[in-house]
Order: sequence, then structure tokens, then C-alpha cells
Amino acid sequence: MPSNPRALLSFAAVLATGLPTATSQAAAPSDTLRFFEGRTEIVSSVKVFLKKPYRSRTLGRGYISADGTLVLSQHVFEEGKPPHERQWRMRQVGPGRFSGTMSDAVGPVQASQVNGKFRFQFTMKGNLAVEQWVTPLPDGKTARSEIIVRRHGLRVARSEGTIRKL
Repeated sequence: MPSNPRALLSFAAVLATGLPTATSQAAAPSDTLRFFEGRTEIVSSVKVFLKKPYRSRTLGRGYISADGTLVLSQHVFEEGKPPHERQWRMRQVGPGRFSGTMSDAVGPVQASQVNGKFRFQFTMKGNLAVEQWVTPLPDGKTARSEIIVRRHGLRVARSEGTIRKL
């Protein structure tokens, strides 16, 4: 199995923190993405099948471009690996729906709002299917993230963590 599951589990979470909480009304596209202007942090615990769990920390810095696209750069720090950088470009494509790219993904990243939570789906190299659920917390500054990675339908990695705006 490729080592990609280690890297991917800490990154997707940062993208959904600023979305409206389960109890708030749907935000305008710019309000939803504006959460990521400035700095964000993800701290998570990662477990890859047949490997020892490890901690991950991701620091992000984002801005909204003139066309409304979120441009997000992340520095990823994982135990036992050198730091690396990841790039995102996401935009709202409809009510409760987002689409874009991420430098570690193969093909598009899709996100949708489901019952006050946000579901992200994309594919990584090595035929790894990633599904992430992000649950915004009432304070509007943090969220819980759960990521499941599957290969050929079998779960090969999992991550749980917290996302916060700095």
C-alpha cells in the first residue's frame, strides 16, 4: 500500500471549518469561503492499517481571489516525515455544493452540505477513495473532522481531529 494515506488524512479537514454551523442559515458563497482567509490549523490523530497511530498538524493560509475562488496553501507536519506543502482551489458551484482541486488529489474535489455537516469526496493516487465528514461546532471557530480512506472498498486509514481558525 502506498504511503499516501498518511499524508492525506491531515489535509482535507481544513477546507470545511468555515461553513455554517448546523443551526445557522446557509451562508453566502463568499461568507462560507471567507473563513479560510488568514490562518487555520488542523490537529489530528491518524491510523493507517497495520501501522502505529501518529499525530498530524497542518497550518493553512488562504485568500479569496477576484473570481470568488478560495486559494489555500497548507504546510503539513506529520510524525516521521519531512514537512510538505499542499495547495487547494475551491469555489461554490451551487447551494450547499463546492468543487475544486487539491494538489494531492487525482481529479476534482467535491463537497456538499448534508444535514448541517459537510461531506468531502475525492480520489488520491493509488486508487484511494477519501470521504471526509466535517461537523462545525457552535462557536463558529472550530469543527470536528472524520476522514475514512478506502482502497478497493476496504478501509485502509482513518483520521479524527479538530480544525480551528487562528
